[in-house]
Amino acid sequence: MLSSSIPVTIITGYLGSGKTTLLNHILHYEHGKKVAVIVNEFGDVGIDGQLVLNADEEILEMNNGCICCTVRGDLIRIIGSLMEKREKFDHLVIETTGLADPAPVIQSFFVDETMRFKTHLDAVVTVVDAKHIEEHWDSSEAQEQVAFADVILLNKIDLVSPQQIETIENRIRSMNAFAKIYRTHNCDVEIDSILGVKAFDLKNALSIDPEFLNEAAHEHDDTVFSISIVEPGVVNGDKLTTWLNQLIQMQGQNIFRMKGILNVDDEDRRFVLQGVHMLLEGRPGRPWKFDELRRNEMVFIGRELPESELKSGFQSCLS
Repeated sequence: MLSSSIPVTIITGYLGSGKTTLLNHILHYEHGKKVAVIVNEFGDVGIDGQLVLNADEEILEMNNGCICCTVRGDLIRIIGSLMEKREKFDHLVIETTGLADPAPVIQSFFVDETMRFKTHLDAVVTVVDAKHIEEHWDSSEAQEQVAFADVILLNKIDLVSPQQIETIENRIRSMNAFAKIYRTHNCDVEIDSILGVKAFDLKNALSIDPEFLNEAAHEHDDTVFSISIVEPGVVNGDKLTTWLNQLIQMQGQNIFRMKGILNVDDEDRRFVLQGVHMLLEGRPGRPWKFDELRRNEMVFIGRELPESELKSGFQSCLS
């Protein structure tokens, strides 16, 4: 391995597990590294880049597709262009969408010449949502994200009992005998546990799945898809609260992930909304710039969601 090659960390994990929280942790930890970031979102509205707080590093978004399918060519091209600015960073972090099967992403580092010689895969870090993973074990993506991990953060341990943690960890260990497992709250983990660990081993990946390097071996659950809403205007906070409460009661089990950047009551700061199933969290975000167009952007990811009802419901919240 050439010493000048760039180490790459892939962050994966099912929808809402805490990947963006981990990315913020990496970017704000005093580790002395210059980090380049690629964020992939499943949908045509990019929100994750706005959720990364006050980062000086360049954040590149790839929207409208899963990193392991329609936009994998974009991933290879972006890394190729990043390598032309090699002197500006010394570690690359790729945050995948929660619906990404990590195998084809890993595969890219071995089938593309530029990536094979100019980068090396340091580790696949999978974030597991201790609160909700029991509902997603039947998902092939959730299973493969665990199976291919070098490091696993069993996150949100504050929301479950010690007995549940033990049960989940035993299930994880039955699926992946190699990974280091860390129990975390808000993905708070020592940075040298996830960066520069030199943990990825292709032989382990091939032992898990001998067809791992077969480009055709990847399918998605077609009933899981994303719905994007982009609307100008001011959101009435009271109406939004009422609508969201009703929505969660009706569709909470089908909503795997909800994210929003909203102009609520024309406040000075944007309102950041995040949800996982029946759990909702809202908080003030970055201030709006003086000359910035205040757009409301929401993304829902789930199973068989009623697109027209979601869009009309949100529009009813506009002042």
